[in-house]
Amino acid sequence: MKAPPMNPHLDTLARRALAHGSTPAQAYTLLARRTGRPLHAARAVCLALGIPLAEATRRLNDCHRALLARPRAGSEADTGELLEALGVFDVPATLTPTEQTVVELLLTAVDAMGGIRAGHQHGLARWFTTGNLTTAYLSLTAARPLPRTGDPARYWTTLVTVGELLTTTPDPDPRIKPALTHCRAQAAPHTPPRALEVDPADAPRTSRPSGRST
Repeated sequence: MKAPPMNPHLDTLARRALAHGSTPAQAYTLLARRTGRPLHAARAVCLALGIPLAEATRRLNDCHRALLARPRAGSEADTGELLEALGVFDVPATLTPTEQTVVELLLTAVDAMGGIRAGHQHGLARWFTTGNLTTAYLSLTAARPLPRTGDPARYWTTLVTVGELLTTTPDPDPRIKPALTHCRAQAAPHTPPRALEVDPADAPRTSRPSGRST
């Protein structure tokens, strides 16, 4: 599907609607009803939110046939809510290097689950996009790897590392520490015990020969 031509008028209307407190779904509904062109309306809302054109086009391509290709009169509000629920209007966050590392580790944990529900996977994708990494982490700490296909050791140790990173961020969510404690407890049975290291000062002393014959 080709991207629709730019329409500065629609983009301006979308920005005004958002500035006056409309949600993205409500702004879409307003524009779609006014123009009868749902694809143009959705793209205008994306651009007004600051979503790059290439990313907006990709997202709209994914849902064009199901939601936008054959619009029905009176369905604009429902379509707007669906577009919002699908994450079409999610504004990408700019992640710090630490946050990027967290995302990579969370993806490692997802891989170690051995399978994930479609709804959970969709939620994680949205949280990664918007930078809501604490929610993503907590959702995984409340889950568990599948018995046959998962890798519990990798799953829980990875989530321990993520929790430790999240506690170092400014104003960490108070829910992280209890979740981290839970992950450590789950990881403990899968963590090989460290070799005992004997401090030289605590080593047993052996008696030295006095050098005198008896």
